[in-house]
Amino acid sequence: MKYYVILLSMLYCSISSIYGQKTTLKGQITAGGQELAYAVIQVNGTDFSTGTSANEHGEYQLALAEGHYKLTIALMGYTTLYTNVQIKNSESITKNFDLTPDRLNLEQVVVSATRNRINRKKAPVVVNVLSPKLLTATQSIALADGLNYAPGVRVETNCQNCGFTQVRLNGLDGSYTQVLVNSRAVFSALNSVYGLEQIPTNIIDRVEVVRSGGSALYGSNAIAGTVNIITKDPVLNSWEIGTNLSLIDGKAPDRTVTFNSSMVSDDLMSGITLFGTYRDREEFDANGDGFTEITTLTNNTFGAKAYLKPNDRSRLSLDITSLKEFRRGGDQLDIAPHFTDITEQLDHTTFLGGIAYDLQNKKLTNKFSIYSSAQYTNRDSFYGGLGGERTAQDSILASNSYGNTKDLAIVSGIQFTQNFSNEDILTAGIEYNISDTEDVIAGYNRLIDQNVKTIGTYVQYEWKPTEQFTALVGTRLDNVKVEGDYNIGGISRTVSVDQTVLSPRITLSYQISNALKFRGGYARGFRSPQAFNEDLHISSVGGEPQFVILSENLSTEFSNAYTGSLNYSKNFNKVQTDFLVEGFFTELKDPFTLVSTGAALPNGSILEEVRNGSGATVYGSNIEIGVSPSKKWQFQIGGTYQQSKYKETQLLFETDGSVPGEMNISVDKFIRNPETYGYFNLSWIPLEDLNIDFTGTYTGTMTVPHVISESGFMELVESDSFYDLNLKLEYHIDITDDFQLTFSGGVKNIFNSYQDDFDTGASRDSDYIYGPAAPRTFFFGIKFGKMH
Repeated sequence: MKYYVILLSMLYCSISSIYGQKTTLKGQITAGGQELAYAVIQVNGTDFSTGTSANEHGEYQLALAEGHYKLTIALMGYTTLYTNVQIKNSESITKNFDLTPDRLNLEQVVVSATRNRINRKKAPVVVNVLSPKLLTATQSIALADGLNYAPGVRVETNCQNCGFTQVRLNGLDGSYTQVLVNSRAVFSALNSVYGLEQIPTNIIDRVEVVRSGGSALYGSNAIAGTVNIITKDPVLNSWEIGTNLSLIDGKAPDRTVTFNSSMVSDDLMSGITLFGTYRDREEFDANGDGFTEITTLTNNTFGAKAYLKPNDRSRLSLDITSLKEFRRGGDQLDIAPHFTDITEQLDHTTFLGGIAYDLQNKKLTNKFSIYSSAQYTNRDSFYGGLGGERTAQDSILASNSYGNTKDLAIVSGIQFTQNFSNEDILTAGIEYNISDTEDVIAGYNRLIDQNVKTIGTYVQYEWKPTEQFTALVGTRLDNVKVEGDYNIGGISRTVSVDQTVLSPRITLSYQISNALKFRGGYARGFRSPQAFNEDLHISSVGGEPQFVILSENLSTEFSNAYTGSLNYSKNFNKVQTDFLVEGFFTELKDPFTLVSTGAALPNGSILEEVRNGSGATVYGSNIEIGVSPSKKWQFQIGGTYQQSKYKETQLLFETDGSVPGEMNISVDKFIRNPETYGYFNLSWIPLEDLNIDFTGTYTGTMTVPHVISESGFMELVESDSFYDLNLKLEYHIDITDDFQLTFSGGVKNIFNSYQDDFDTGASRDSDYIYGPAAPRTFFFGIKFGKMH
């Protein structure tokens, strides 16, 4: 009997040696001989569960049975490597892999294209990424400084007194852009007024920009596109402290102190990052009239982002940010606002946070996510003007100009993603959004009391019948309820909307060759009647505040957006190249337009009204070229040509006949909208520790309204074009492996390309501002710590 046992044991061992034995594939991931931490090694053609990650020294181990395998080695910031390996029965095989830096960020992982993580180069939708490297090269202290460095994107300043900014995508104003924070729509209309300048760049991991309607699954307001702000995740154990001093026009100081710190567990199952910013900017008066063109500003931002992985298939994420900002513009900033000629003063306290839980099955073929994010802002404000006549009675009336705004935005949802064996992907989800705004200025009898509730469901199918062709078909169904009361100076309007709208979307992409890719798509969008960012802003004209109110019977605005693009990306030996040309066409039906009524309220305030226009079309093309011949050189240039036209002439000013000589003012094109604009950035590393960055933007001529009467009557001015060029030098010193120093300095707007015809005095039109946000500015900085 024992012989049979021995024989069976030998047979089992033989079978096990043939079918059960695995070989250890091991080695190191490097780039130019330097070890790379935490690169991902994935076995293609499996059920997504076969793979591993390199450790902090770039070393990896992977157990594989005998056979032929295709491997993918990927790490953010480096070109993905695809390679074949043959595994034969042995104890171990050593394979080292050397990655090439992705100097143009062509293979960065993005989420804005499909609501799922995807390689940017493979995404069916064009996604532009603004990296921390670019934000650093352009000396961008806040998000508003760096957004111009993407095709079709332009940030403009709209008020001398308060610094209101907005981002325009493909020629449409800021209210058509959906701004997301960590992929959640909690950046409300109120945040959009000043928020672009409130978000410091040291907390940003990247900014993803999707133009036109390709981002419709994020919400109905994404008509022009989506700007997705992704804050920093904990990746490595690191810390750094930095400080920067800028001198606006060589005299007005802008001081910034930042810190960042990350801690990650040895098993990479948990981590936390902390970040903070303190900014103190003094006011700047460009023409010596005693009134500001750039506000005084104090900003304190502190936040944290953390994750915990209970196991390899689940992840709990948490982020929270606290922001407090004070800004003030006008004249006599050292006395109480109601004793001045003109003051706009804002004191913001904002809390922003979110929590998410992701769970995957054992084969990693499907993913379930549940999330909730919220934002709350409390704003104390003063919008007042006395027109230079500071009598005791004027000061008493001006004391009524103090106001308060409370704003709450909440988004909660669930999302399910299924990956099929043929690489098709199904994504479905439901979201519930709440936006509640109350804006009160009792002295002007001003009230905006608005509540918007949206239940949105979406489904999207990514169909890949061949390796070359992908179709992304989806739709979003929104039920929107708007309840709003809008009052100013005795004029009252009410909005009560309950509507359900279907917003379909289709995107097609075809890989014509290894280097050339076509993308094209269509998306439908809409905006329900409600107050948007510009409606919450108050400007000053003739020493009096100018208010916006919704017209009676304001109808929903709809859009149809079409895009098409060709993208050529190829490496010629060590030369990395990328070329993109994109065309866009957007049709607006019943667009919201702003009309100055020419009527003054009993308290002297000027009234503007939001009305439905007759329709409009916005069309044009974006182009972007990127070339990196070596690790020492990188060059990118992008530009936009566009036309924005109304189908019929559109009123800008409507006279009430009370002032002789005043007449209606109409336009057939969008105002404040240059037909051409663009950017470039050139990076040179002449020495291993020295970076030289030469960057700049171009803004073409545009039509700008200039109010010249207390009634709101205006003239139309054709602006100059502007070349805003910057130079920055940065030098790194490695004291030890755990401590480094970085010194920087340079000049922004080298040739002082800046508006030279600002309105002056207490009765100025504070909205008459265009071109670059600041004149020539010198800056110096230092950072130190354990930086990666």
